[in-house]
Amino acid sequence: MSEKRIVLKNCEVIDPRHITTYLTRDGFRALEKAQKEMTPEEIIEEVKASGLRGRGGAGFPCGLKWELARNAPGDEKYVICNADEGEVGTFKDRYILQNDPFTLIEGIAIAAHAIGAKQGYIYLRAEYHHLLDSLVNAIDQAKERGFLQHVDIDIREGAGAYVCGEESALMDSIEGKRGEVRYRPPFPPTKGLWGKPTIINNVETLMNIPQIILNGASWFNQIGTERSKGTKVFSVSGDVKRPGVYELVLGTRLKELVEELALAEKVKMVQVGGATGRLVPYDMIDTALSFETILGAGAITVFDQSRDVIDIVYRTMEFLAEESCGKCAPCREGTEAMVEILGRFFRSEGMEKDIRVLEELSSAMMLSSLCGLGQAAPIPVTDSLQYFRNDYENRIK
Repeated sequence: MSEKRIVLKNCEVIDPRHITTYLTRDGFRALEKAQKEMTPEEIIEEVKASGLRGRGGAGFPCGLKWELARNAPGDEKYVICNADEGEVGTFKDRYILQNDPFTLIEGIAIAAHAIGAKQGYIYLRAEYHHLLDSLVNAIDQAKERGFLQHVDIDIREGAGAYVCGEESALMDSIEGKRGEVRYRPPFPPTKGLWGKPTIINNVETLMNIPQIILNGASWFNQIGTERSKGTKVFSVSGDVKRPGVYELVLGTRLKELVEELALAEKVKMVQVGGATGRLVPYDMIDTALSFETILGAGAITVFDQSRDVIDIVYRTMEFLAEESCGKCAPCREGTEAMVEILGRFFRSEGMEKDIRVLEELSSAMMLSSLCGLGQAAPIPVTDSLQYFRNDYENRIK
């Protein structure tokens, strides 16, 4: 099994400190093409035709988001790159930012031109402060070369809050407020940052844009599955011999990534998508990695036969309860209740009714929580109950 590098094409090939090394590999040619040979509407149509979907986890069609912002009334619009990457087990965006900041800047510049934005922001995870100088240097070099005459790109650092990876909490943070989820609608493309039309794309999504503009939508559209076009970058960690960052065509089997590339052995289960991701037991390891099956933000955490499922789910829920912004009751109270119940199973003090309560509570949280944190927090619980129910029943007092 081999990788197909589109997003990571320049990583560890160019020098991230010097723009000249990027320019020798078609750097900023896509931006030049977009500005001189295409109208903003044609750029958006190209992105729509490519089938590119958001790589941050939700999978919303990128071109449609741009079109909504382009058509929204008003002259003041914004582009935000979500580089918060607070999801447990993800480090692919960090790798990209370290090794190829120039493609990201070009992607932001094309997005700004397409929707008519004069201001862009990179929202950088607080723990990635060490990357700040490198990003500022890359932006300054792009400015000096005249590539950013139509847009200013500034960097805003996060405050270490997991919930600020969610787009509306992220915007509150940029505005100087406490990061809390907003009620929706309205959605960011019509009313986002400071009430103005805003598009928010994750690092990996924007890294695809220059390649799509340069090579055409039909080229990109031929890669992947019917509903999942292109490649996906994965962060692989856990009980593997070769942890790291891998880029694979969408539709690749989980088994190929975990066992053939990362060299995992005696796998018990794999969590796909971070703390709120799906738990995949080993007998389902042939599942394809795509939007129509399982994907998430690209975190792949492998657990071998020595791992305790209850311990993993319990620790995960403790983390989610700690990181809940507290704005809505289903998430705020639900995660705390789950920690309490899972704690009983962890101590082998569970009761028969606790399993039923976990299932009912999971359903209520998924239906009524305000954002993705609360809606997805029960997923590890429901999956572990489905595939590893005996582990719970064996812990009943």
